[in-house]
Amino acid sequence: MQRYVLTIYQPDGEPPGPEVLEPIMRDLDALGDEMRAAGAWLFSGGLRPPGEAVVLDPRGGGEVLTTDGPYTEGKEHIGGFTVIQAPDRDAALAWGRKMAAASTLPIEVREFWG
Repeated sequence: MQRYVLTIYQPDGEPPGPEVLEPIMRDLDALGDEMRAAGAWLFSGGLRPPGEAVVLDPRGGGEVLTTDGPYTEGKEHIGGFTVIQAPDRDAALAWGRKMAAASTLPIEVREFWG
Protein backbone atom coordinates (compact mmCIF):
# COMPACT_ATOMS: atom_id res chain seq x y z
CA MET A 1 0.00 0.00 0.00
CA GLN A 2 1.21 3.48 -0.80
CA ARG A 3 0.70 6.46 1.48
CA TYR A 4 -0.87 9.72 0.31
CA VAL A 5 -1.27 13.15 1.84
CA LEU A 6 -4.65 14.82 1.36
CA THR A 7 -3.97 18.52 1.92
CA ILE A 8 -6.82 20.93 2.66
CA TYR A 9 -6.53 24.45 1.23
CA GLN A 10 -8.68 27.04 2.91
CA PRO A 11 -9.17 30.75 2.21
CA ASP A 12 -7.34 33.28 4.36
CA GLY A 13 -9.39 35.20 6.90
CA GLU A 14 -11.71 34.32 9.70
CA PRO A 15 -13.31 30.87 9.57
CA PRO A 16 -17.03 30.72 8.84
CA GLY A 17 -19.51 30.79 11.68
CA PRO A 18 -20.89 27.70 13.40
CA GLU A 19 -23.93 27.55 11.11
CA VAL A 20 -21.55 26.82 8.22
CA LEU A 21 -18.71 25.07 10.03
CA GLU A 22 -20.68 22.57 12.17
CA PRO A 23 -22.19 20.60 9.24
CA ILE A 24 -18.79 20.54 7.51
CA MET A 25 -17.07 19.21 10.65
CA ARG A 26 -19.81 16.60 11.04
CA ASP A 27 -19.27 15.45 7.44
CA LEU A 28 -15.49 15.35 7.91
CA ASP A 29 -15.88 13.31 11.13
CA ALA A 30 -18.10 10.84 9.26
CA LEU A 31 -15.53 10.62 6.46
CA GLY A 32 -12.79 9.96 9.04
CA ASP A 33 -14.88 7.14 10.48
CA GLU A 34 -15.36 5.71 6.97
CA MET A 35 -11.61 5.90 6.29
CA ARG A 36 -10.82 4.16 9.59
CA ALA A 37 -13.35 1.39 8.89
CA ALA A 38 -11.78 0.85 5.45
CA GLY A 39 -8.26 0.75 6.91
CA ALA A 40 -7.20 3.80 4.89
CA TRP A 41 -6.79 6.43 7.63
CA LEU A 42 -3.33 6.80 9.20
CA PHE A 43 -3.43 10.23 10.86
CA SER A 44 -4.63 13.79 10.35
CA GLY A 45 -4.41 17.20 11.90
CA GLY A 46 -5.22 20.84 11.49
CA LEU A 47 -2.75 23.70 11.45
CA ARG A 48 -2.78 26.98 13.34
CA PRO A 49 -3.36 30.13 11.23
CA PRO A 50 -0.57 31.09 8.81
CA GLY A 51 0.09 34.31 10.73
CA GLU A 52 1.51 32.15 13.53
CA ALA A 53 4.04 30.50 11.21
CA VAL A 54 7.79 31.08 11.44
CA VAL A 55 9.99 30.58 8.39
CA LEU A 56 13.60 29.46 8.88
CA ASP A 57 15.63 30.25 5.75
CA PRO A 58 19.20 28.91 5.45
CA ARG A 59 20.04 31.22 2.53
CA GLY A 60 21.22 34.03 4.82
CA GLY A 61 24.91 33.92 3.95
CA GLY A 62 25.95 31.42 6.61
CA GLU A 63 23.18 32.01 9.11
CA VAL A 64 19.58 30.85 9.23
CA LEU A 65 17.23 33.81 8.90
CA THR A 66 14.03 33.79 10.93
CA THR A 67 10.91 35.51 9.59
CA ASP A 68 7.45 35.66 11.15
CA GLY A 69 4.51 34.70 9.00
CA PRO A 70 3.91 32.28 6.16
CA TYR A 71 6.56 31.45 3.58
CA THR A 72 4.38 32.59 0.70
CA GLU A 73 1.69 35.21 0.44
CA GLY A 74 -1.57 34.06 -1.03
CA LYS A 75 -5.33 34.03 -0.76
CA GLU A 76 -5.33 30.44 0.51
CA HIS A 77 -3.25 28.48 2.97
CA ILE A 78 -2.83 24.90 4.12
CA GLY A 79 -5.38 24.40 6.85
CA GLY A 80 -4.73 20.74 7.61
CA PHE A 81 -3.98 17.37 6.16
CA THR A 82 -4.78 13.68 6.38
CA VAL A 83 -2.34 10.88 5.63
CA ILE A 84 -3.95 7.74 4.22
CA GLN A 85 -2.85 4.45 2.76
CA ALA A 86 -4.37 3.26 -0.48
CA PRO A 87 -3.59 0.52 -2.98
CA ASP A 88 -3.08 3.03 -5.80
CA ARG A 89 -3.49 6.63 -6.93
CA ASP A 90 -7.06 6.12 -8.14
CA ALA A 91 -8.13 4.92 -4.69
CA ALA A 92 -6.38 7.91 -3.07
CA LEU A 93 -8.14 10.26 -5.50
CA ALA A 94 -11.48 8.69 -4.57
CA TRP A 95 -10.82 9.52 -0.88
CA GLY A 96 -9.71 13.01 -1.92
CA ARG A 97 -12.96 13.57 -3.82
CA LYS A 98 -14.94 12.56 -0.74
CA MET A 99 -12.87 14.94 1.40
CA ALA A 100 -13.40 17.80 -1.06
CA ALA A 101 -17.15 17.20 -0.98
CA ALA A 102 -17.24 17.00 2.83
CA SER A 103 -14.99 20.01 3.45
CA THR A 104 -16.28 22.13 0.54
CA LEU A 105 -12.61 23.09 -0.01
CA PRO A 106 -9.91 22.18 -2.54
CA ILE A 107 -7.93 19.04 -1.69
CA GLU A 108 -4.48 18.26 -3.04
CA VAL A 109 -3.61 14.55 -3.26
CA ARG A 110 0.07 13.69 -3.34
CA GLU A 111 1.99 10.47 -2.74
CA PHE A 112 3.92 10.51 0.54
CA TRP A 113 7.52 9.30 0.41
CA GLY A 114 9.27 7.97 3.44
